[in-house]
Amino acid sequence: MFLKGKTALVTGSTSGIGLAYAKALAAEGANIVINGFGDADDIEAERKALETLNGAKAIYSDADLTKPEKIEEMMKQAADEFGGVDILINNAGTQHVDPVEEFPVEKWDLIIALNLSAAFHTTRLAVPYMKEKGWGRIIATASAHSKAASPFKTAYVTAKHGIAGFTKTIALELAQHGITANAISPGYVWTPLVENQIPDTMKARNMSREDVIEKVLLEGQPTKEFVTPEQVAAIALFLCRDEAAQVTGANWSVDGGWTAE
Repeated sequence: MFLKGKTALVTGSTSGIGLAYAKALAAEGANIVINGFGDADDIEAERKALETLNGAKAIYSDADLTKPEKIEEMMKQAADEFGGVDILINNAGTQHVDPVEEFPVEKWDLIIALNLSAAFHTTRLAVPYMKEKGWGRIIATASAHSKAASPFKTAYVTAKHGIAGFTKTIALELAQHGITANAISPGYVWTPLVENQIPDTMKARNMSREDVIEKVLLEGQPTKEFVTPEQVAAIALFLCRDEAAQVTGANWSVDGGWTAE
């Protein structure tokens, strides 16, 4: 219960890694703001389940993070309900796979807005409260693609490299305010985001589903195993501890050895 009395906002947290973050933080007593899209009944069930973990309150925002004004509304909702955000996890993201000359412009714009620009907007709005409290944790779900590239993923790789640079920059800016900023870079985690890109990759590379999983998704991970959302969430939980107060500006690889090669 080391997070009792603190509030965490996790973007893209109605499923996958984001929901794993929310569950881990709620279990330690944090109030939670979840955000994302999905079936309304499923989301409400998850919200209620978070409140059973250790009695903390959980609320839901359906903010479209590609729209700065909606992000502002979400951050105001968190401030009105809890006073402000102590822990910000910028996790929301989407993916598209296509050769650069065929890459739809609207997909580029969407991925940059959601995967990169949204983190700027949430952070700029969360930092004043964190500075006032003299404590804060800002965590970004980056990716192994923040350190390495793969073909046919121009927007995603660009956004994730941007997140890595953004994290280092704000870590330096906030270093004397009791606020840390770190990125976590998973390899392939079995989530809807990964599963949904398989058909596009099959088309782009002219491969079967089985070959995409074996020869594309897991080819670069020496362990030949998918990362689990719970493994990623465990890193985030550590970064929120007082023992991690001097860990800032770091980019943690959780990728089965992918970026070691």
